[in-house]
Amino acid sequence: MISTSKLKSVDFYRKIPRDLTEASLSGAGLSILAALFMVFLFGMELNIYLTVSTSTSIIVDKSSDGDFLRIDFNLSFPSLSCEFASVDVSDVLGTNRLNITKTVRKFSIDHDLRPTGSEFHSGPVLHDIKHGDEFVGEVGEGSVSLTDRNFDHYAHQYPVLVVNFYAPWCYWSNRLKPSWETAAHMMRERYDPELDGRIILARVDCTIEVDLCRRDDHGHHDHESYYGDRDTESLVKTMEGLIAPLPIESHKSDNSTQNTKRPAPLTGGCRIEGYVRVKKVPGNLIISARSGSHSFDSSLMNMSHVISHLSFGMNVSPQLLNEAKRLMPYIGGSHDKLNGRSFINHRDVDANVTIEHYLQIVKTEVVARRSSREYKLLEEYEYTAHSSLVQSVYIPVAKFHFELSPMQVLITENPRSFSHFITNVCAIIGGVFTVAGILDSILHNTIRMMRKVELGKNF
Repeated sequence: MISTSKLKSVDFYRKIPRDLTEASLSGAGLSILAALFMVFLFGMELNIYLTVSTSTSIIVDKSSDGDFLRIDFNLSFPSLSCEFASVDVSDVLGTNRLNITKTVRKFSIDHDLRPTGSEFHSGPVLHDIKHGDEFVGEVGEGSVSLTDRNFDHYAHQYPVLVVNFYAPWCYWSNRLKPSWETAAHMMRERYDPELDGRIILARVDCTIEVDLCRRDDHGHHDHESYYGDRDTESLVKTMEGLIAPLPIESHKSDNSTQNTKRPAPLTGGCRIEGYVRVKKVPGNLIISARSGSHSFDSSLMNMSHVISHLSFGMNVSPQLLNEAKRLMPYIGGSHDKLNGRSFINHRDVDANVTIEHYLQIVKTEVVARRSSREYKLLEEYEYTAHSSLVQSVYIPVAKFHFELSPMQVLITENPRSFSHFITNVCAIIGGVFTVAGILDSILHNTIRMMRKVELGKNF
């Protein structure tokens, strides 16, 4: 068996008996300072260990999310009616998609961006709109001409007032005129306005009555648009359907007929929300006024809008974004750069204006490391934006021109190991203890030398 004395012989830390050691005031002071210094260095090392370290690099876009990019948006147009609002997408490869509806929703709003009803649904067009035969020559006027002065009078006088808002320069207006006036004559003969009192057909020249045509609510009367066929037979059939549920009036009344008016949605501005998927090439997201049966006077178009939300890529949850900000506090700062901004064109100052946004998009990927394993923490698209108002050649639009950078930013977490932390702590303790011991020895020997010199002087 190994004796106790033999075990003691391998002791690296031999002890000096306490009665052979001497405590000094200088040693006590150095011990306190050394202890405080060790605590300070330990705190610094602990802070470094707990602080996340990252490395940032620029690499070629790996496109791990496929060849398509998702664009989410929520845009409000106070002067664009939902019935004409169209979401279009185009790119440099020749892709051109018009009036996207599958992933887009529209809501009617007023000029203060407040909703005025439920979700807007345009009536389905099951066939091409039928028009009347081409007519050459003068067309008799069977409808009543309305102006800003008499519009409200007729609107209050008849339960159903059907108005053709037209412009002499408009191709569709000129094509509708023969059928409209013929239908107006037929309705007058069948339902005399003086005897029947339920309906009257009228017209408004929007090149003359500009203010009247700009009135979104037309005197706060319920109204709706017509999207049906435009031949005489279809127009007359539609008008008869409007008055069928209304009682015949022996004479025109003033207030009682107001209770028999047909309810209809109010029109005004439009809030457009949803998403589209585009190829990862330079392209455009365009909001325009589009209609297969209407012409637009570009000088009267106002594409002012408010951007409530615009982002690229898949939506990032707040929890995931907060986790990513632990690594990079500034991450996500350009994810929704245009959110909450307004782009207003004051039409009285400048007309026929397109509002363009130039967006440079860069993909950012955050990679975290846990237990020697890497996993993708966040993948988002940040963008820089430049907006401008330019004179439009054709119909004014709201255009978002986007370009994706071929490079991406890769942010990688560099965690510190616990063993490295323990090694540094031991080095701090050992180093401070050793240096303090050396200083104490020097100080102690210096004091002893000074005492010996003083004793030598006394003899």
